[in-house]
Amino acid sequence: MANREGSWAAYRTILRSRVRAQAGYRVSFATDLFATLFAGLAELTEVYVIFHNTPRLGGLDFTAALLVFALANLTFAAADLLVGHCDRLPTYIREGKLDVFYLRPLSLLGQLMTSEVSLRRLGRISVAVVVLAIALIRGGVQPTAATIGMLALAITFGTAIMAALFVAVAGLQFWLLDGREFANVFTYGGAYAAQQSSLVFPDPVRIFFTFVVPAAFTAYLPTLVILGLPGGDAASPSMAWWLPVAAAWVWGVALLAWGRGVRHYQGAGG
Repeated sequence: MANREGSWAAYRTILRSRVRAQAGYRVSFATDLFATLFAGLAELTEVYVIFHNTPRLGGLDFTAALLVFALANLTFAAADLLVGHCDRLPTYIREGKLDVFYLRPLSLLGQLMTSEVSLRRLGRISVAVVVLAIALIRGGVQPTAATIGMLALAITFGTAIMAALFVAVAGLQFWLLDGREFANVFTYGGAYAAQQSSLVFPDPVRIFFTFVVPAAFTAYLPTLVILGLPGGDAASPSMAWWLPVAAAWVWGVALLAWGRGVRHYQGAGG
């Protein structure tokens, strides 16, 4: 117990130092924050343009699309804030910096997760939170046990799913040589798929992003429950309540990939 408390204290100290380091450069921090805020607004503009010309797409109207967009961006941005810097693992391996982590009496994954804190991602989170509030008001969503429970599940386990994707692809980096672009297929590709209605994809893609990489569980399926929409093929609203199972599935794969990758790694010298 004492060792565990000591480890948590060490992680907290590391995180505080990262936050102070970024806060010390206020102009740089403000610029980065504005950049992510602008990126979130640009993606929101894309949704507006699409539904300005098409009243419904994939069974969703503009309000439903806003809710999907908000949940998808909120969960992805939160996961990106927590573990998104895991995609720097190939750089650490190439430069031999990863070997330094082995010298510390702390978890390798824990050190990687706390190696950087990108507070600029708060800009994207802010956009998602505002859009979420607007979508709930436009949709006339009542604060029932079902809607509150589904929102809590979507935000909590949706973030867990996206975080697991970052960890899973980080584990693959131990085998791949500069495989960041391959990893982005699952992380950023999953984030993009999460912003869409599952019904816009052909069956193979829909199945992949529902049951293999469960991006549909982070936003689209919860939206069906919150707004009382019927869904469609392989997209029943009742599936949204299986969010914890989907998160457990992805984390199981992620920890397996990470564990195998760590055992495969032999140091910067090969």
